[in-house]
Amino acid sequence: MGRSSPTFSSGLELANFVASSELPNHSWAAIRNLYREISQQEGLSPSPSPSVSFKVDQQPNFTIIAFFTWPACSKDYIQGEGGDLIPSETFPLFKFLCTKDNPNFSINKAALELFHSIRDRLPYLKSQIDNSKPVIITGNALGGSVASLFTLSLFETLNFTTTKRPLCITFGSPLIGDDGLHEAISKYPTWNSCFLHVVSNQDLVPRLLISPHNPIESDSQTNVYKPFGTFLFCSELGCACFEYSQSILDLLKATYLEGPEIQNPNQVLGLYEEIVKRLQRQEICKDTTQLIRLDIVTESLQANIITQLEAIGLVRPQRNIGIDHLIKNTEEQEKKFVYMKLVFDPSKQLNDRKIDMTHLEWYKKVSKKQNIGYYDSYKNASNKIDQDVTRHKRALTNYWVEIVDEAQKKPQKEGASFRTRWLFAGTNYRRMIEPLEIAEYYKEGHQRDYINQGRSKHYKILEQWLNETETGIPASGPNYLKKQNVESNLIEDSCFWAHVEEALISCKLLSSSELSTDHRDKESSKLIDFENYVYSSMKNYAVSPEIFLQQSSFMKWWKEYKKIRGTSYSSRLTDLMKNVKNYDLYATGELEFP
Repeated sequence: MGRSSPTFSSGLELANFVASSELPNHSWAAIRNLYREISQQEGLSPSPSPSVSFKVDQQPNFTIIAFFTWPACSKDYIQGEGGDLIPSETFPLFKFLCTKDNPNFSINKAALELFHSIRDRLPYLKSQIDNSKPVIITGNALGGSVASLFTLSLFETLNFTTTKRPLCITFGSPLIGDDGLHEAISKYPTWNSCFLHVVSNQDLVPRLLISPHNPIESDSQTNVYKPFGTFLFCSELGCACFEYSQSILDLLKATYLEGPEIQNPNQVLGLYEEIVKRLQRQEICKDTTQLIRLDIVTESLQANIITQLEAIGLVRPQRNIGIDHLIKNTEEQEKKFVYMKLVFDPSKQLNDRKIDMTHLEWYKKVSKKQNIGYYDSYKNASNKIDQDVTRHKRALTNYWVEIVDEAQKKPQKEGASFRTRWLFAGTNYRRMIEPLEIAEYYKEGHQRDYINQGRSKHYKILEQWLNETETGIPASGPNYLKKQNVESNLIEDSCFWAHVEEALISCKLLSSSELSTDHRDKESSKLIDFENYVYSSMKNYAVSPEIFLQQSSFMKWWKEYKKIRGTSYSSRLTDLMKNVKNYDLYATGELEFP
């Protein structure tokens, strides 16, 4: 990005927003109360076996569901046998997160086992959620991992259009999944925004599942575990938020400040108590600007990043080794993240694409007046107007390829909702534009089988969306409105003209004396199938009267087909076509079919 469009990192602003919201304070208060109850029951020497406790706190304006585990037990469990990843095939509860592009993911064994240990209480916990007020789900250490999994479990049935989205705030929680889980959540911004992870620079537990602390990995490996959501890194100097996964991984490694005062993992509970107090006082970044090296500040993004790194205790004289490299890497990663956040938003481009469709509709009308139809006009491309259509066609196609790709990436439930929302526009686009793709495919005159050999994947998927919505609906004949509007309607089968082109090729082959008997029978059979296909489409008023325009490819086929079959040949379609008055009757919706 050049200086003409400066890039900023909003980590401090986001941290300031989090601090001013009082949400961390409410969340930690619930964990603190649960911790005190457990301490009274177990004392300060908890059982070495890991377990998770939970409590629901109904406040007048919100509900808090808190999960607690002892940090020491979390550390021992993960470093023991709980650091493995469990593939998604073994836990169907989260199957809804899978997509066609991302069919598998894995979750940390320790987190999954603790979550599974309270599976009988999940219906109760879900029943405590009141849709009329916000819900905060929180937890510490592995309790935070359980909080994250519980939040994810809500996404399957939660309707974000009518229900307040849950907010999950964790304190010192380890990472819970691999790149597949990261993809499943991060690709859907609404879900990703539901997670805030608070991490102290003196807490080892959030770093246990990344190199070099993870015993199953080494520095030379690509990290198996990947974060999702927003991370609030905290030190005694302040705090800053980061959202890009690779930046988070790098900073989890770089910010860990090990010392004898925190050798007992349970002491981190006091650290988070102090962090929450500092957030209440909105101590986001203490004044350490004298430590910034001006020679490495080259642009606004880098300045932002250095200030953020100061806030989390990295840009200090005693920790300046490799800081230039960390700043450079973080800057590059944040630039990538800024670019990734400029995600494709269909609604933002919708008005431009409506203009493109308007041009195509106008082109369709002009072509009809010229007695040729827009399919054949585009195929012939004899005028400048035909060439201008290519630009609008390209813009629309790029737009819908991205929409379809976005829908395919979404989890099953969200993808279905997205498809339903865009079904009408997608169907209209496919019926208007795919005929132009077919025209280009057959224009050279030497290609066959567009449907199997040349058809774009996104057209197939758009057609599949429509078919899925019509599954189970009993077939019926055309209604009155459909008949009355047939002249302005698009052909329902967007591959109609591909069938016409194949029929033309069959006619040409049958006119050749060099064709063998077997091949002749094969092509003749194809033409019979085409007859039945066209007659069925016309009977359902599913084709436009434009096919009867004298210069259309369909009428060209009809002229060739009459020659091949002769005057004595009779079928439902040929009998209809022989009477030219039927063309006008069809156009007005008055043609009756036996």
